[in-house]
Amino acid sequence: MAQFAHIGIIIKRPDERLTRALRSLLDYLTARGLSYSLDHSLVQAGYRLEDTLDRTALARRADLIVVVGGDGTLLHAARSVAEFDVPVMGVNIGRLGFLVDVSPEDIPRQMDAILAGDYLEERRALLHGEVFRDGERTGQGNALNDVVLHIRGAVRMIEFETRIDGHFVHLQRADGIVVCTPTGSTAYALSCGGPILHPSLNAMALVPVCPHTLSNRPIIVGGDSEVSIRLCPHSRTHAQVAFDGQANVDIEPDDRIVIRRGPHPLRLLHPRDYDYYDILRRKLRWSEHP
Repeated sequence: MAQFAHIGIIIKRPDERLTRALRSLLDYLTARGLSYSLDHSLVQAGYRLEDTLDRTALARRADLIVVVGGDGTLLHAARSVAEFDVPVMGVNIGRLGFLVDVSPEDIPRQMDAILAGDYLEERRALLHGEVFRDGERTGQGNALNDVVLHIRGAVRMIEFETRIDGHFVHLQRADGIVVCTPTGSTAYALSCGGPILHPSLNAMALVPVCPHTLSNRPIIVGGDSEVSIRLCPHSRTHAQVAFDGQANVDIEPDDRIVIRRGPHPLRLLHPRDYDYYDILRRKLRWSEHP
């Protein structure tokens, strides 16, 4: 049974609902005599800077991190804490989330269960992407959902070459391409016509964004594959690489993006009654009558 004696708390920019949920969580931890640390993000909620920790210090000290917000908040947290092998659970504020699945009203019941060792744990793969120019690395980033090549500053197609494990796959013109994890298959990739991948799969998907040639379809490859995407040297367009849509690196013609599975998965905790298919059904409104 895991022992979660010290809890780290990460929260998105607070509003009234977030502040109430945070207070409920802190009251719960205090009543049970558990120690906790607050992320620097809580300074915006009125907490003193000296009472908070930066993300690295928080991840090193905590036995469990609770993220209060939505999927975007958890994506941001995941990229910064996964390497420390600390489990993460999400408290959902607002709309139904794929990753954050504990409601504020259920904090006492669900925390009781998790602290007693009654939970489900998943290990969600992250991607690591690097951008190279003339053989020199100019940028890098991690992503729990996806690494996306997209146009920068104009409405125009990009021409790029894709290789998988060194094998030439295609040269295509499109608005961009999404390389996603199974976790990210229900995000931007899904809106581009990509497949839904169960989170337990060791795989990644390559999904073109509005390809000029309609026969260009999504490809699913093994999770240990290396994906290389090169912006064609004669391209007149400038582009960006986005990591989870939250961090961007500018790229120029002939730059190359290399994407591999990251070395550290995210340890994501769920309540015992977690049902991935139920979340899919509700989030995507399957089985609803017209």
